Amino acid sequence: MKLHGTSKINGLNHLEIGGCDVIEIVKKYGTPLYVMDEDLIREKARRFIKSFDSVYDEVRVAYAGKAFLNLAMCKLIEEEGLYLDVVSGGELYTAIKASFPTQNILFHGNNKTEEELRMALENKVGRIVVDSFNEIYKLDALAQEYGVKADIYLRLSPGIEAHTHAYIKTGQIDSKFGFPIETGQAIEAVKAALAMDNLNLKGLHCHIGSQIQEIQPYIDAADIMLKFASKIKDRLQFEMDELDLGGGFG
Repeated sequence: MKLHGTSKINGLNHLEIGGCDVIEIVKKYGTPLYVMDEDLIREKARRFIKSFDSVYDEVRVAYAGKAFLNLAMCKLIEEEGLYLDVVSGGELYTAIKASFPTQNILFHGNNKTEEELRMALENKVGRIVVDSFNEIYKLDALAQEYGVKADIYLRLSPGIEAHTHAYIKTGQIDSKFGFPIETGQAIEAVKAALAMDNLNLKGLHCHIGSQIQEIQPYIDAADIMLKFASKIKDRLQFEMDELDLGGGFG
């Protein structure tokens, strides 16, 4: 087993994380038990930000709440300057309870309820990631009701077959997530979003899978997304402000 961060084997031949003997932790709290290495999490967050900041002028790194989210984690990622992805009303509620700045939240999910969309609008979530035509129309109507203009991304499927388990691939053409570029649905979704009076299309999003160990699928996805952005600029005179390439790093 490869040890990371502050993890080590101590003199008693016990695993130790952050200076805490896990046997002693188990005696105190029982099992099952999640133990987080705060120093390692902070170090990883800083490495991501530093890597992108060294190349691009304006980049935002977001933590995926579905990995693990509680009040303490919300505080930690806020302190490290990360944005937050949420995929449910429960995750959004946790972030709000932690006083996480809602303008730095991206609300994902391919089957958001009306209650969740209302929650996002009421709390001024920074970006709502729209995943279907039905959601475009529903969100536009709700935004009109609230007298606001919702900032959105459209989630697209770039047709990338990432080398990972079939159950966690999300970027292929027949994925249930997003508007496929290849079938023409994506450009129709852009047209629909631009036609709405109460939606502000800020950018495009894709996510190609999880536990991906190679960089090439991300390069391919970026290339496809940027070519699509160029296409809609030419055809629809819409210039994309923001591009979200998702996560899934293995």
